[in-house]
Amino acid sequence: MKHIWIILGILLFATSASAQYFDHEHTAWNMLLKQHVRWISNGTASQVDYAGLKKDRTQLRDYLAGLSDISERGFESWGKDQQLAFLINAYNAFTIELILIRYPDLDSIKDLGNFLKSPWKKKFFTLLGKKRHLDWIEHEMIRKPGAYDDPRIHAAVVCASVGCPGIRNEAFIARKLNAQLDDSFRRFLSDRTRNRYNPREGTLEVSKIFDWYGGDFGKGHGGFASLEATFGKYADVLADHPADREKIRSGNAGIRFLEYDWKLNDLP
Repeated sequence: MKHIWIILGILLFATSASAQYFDHEHTAWNMLLKQHVRWISNGTASQVDYAGLKKDRTQLRDYLAGLSDISERGFESWGKDQQLAFLINAYNAFTIELILIRYPDLDSIKDLGNFLKSPWKKKFFTLLGKKRHLDWIEHEMIRKPGAYDDPRIHAAVVCASVGCPGIRNEAFIARKLNAQLDDSFRRFLSDRTRNRYNPREGTLEVSKIFDWYGGDFGKGHGGFASLEATFGKYADVLADHPADREKIRSGNAGIRFLEYDWKLNDLP
């Protein structure tokens, strides 16, 4: 019995040590993003150098292994911002790993699924002690009611597609998470190919993301009381003219959702 308690003590120490010494700066991931992500369209979108990442796949897999080493107990010992940064980075990094499984023989992340199972339901990695899929990170952890309640995450988790918000060329980290989320959201709304005000129609033409996840922007968290209130808050990046911005802020602009572009966000 004494030996069992010794073994349990060693395991608990290893678990707490792993959580304690985890690199919350996500340095390895940050270096990969700096090297292989390029901002385009005046910084409102980005492209990923998947060919270059494939050459650096050992470094990527080392980072992913570090994420997989964290236990659920260790994760729960962290602050909320550390947890959310971890989850966003994990989603984006494992998404790139999923693309690299078939790259360059694919045109879209959807090519990795079929009519029976979407690519976001594939259990191809371990996180917090169990085999997981990407939807688990996004919908069961990040979007779980009462957990983080920040709709700006929809401009942070990226599905490797042209229609997605641009993946940042830096890792999300707890000490500047709020600023990074707001910057990502502003960049996304500033991209006139995906979000814009049509003055002739008096209508906002916005990403399908706001249709799929409109409910997340209507819960009042962080001042996001509705889609109309959200667009009003960021009217300065959705329209150029003061009168148009005022119409957006007043909530009197119509809303139309644009088609989503699922082509791979690959660097040419």
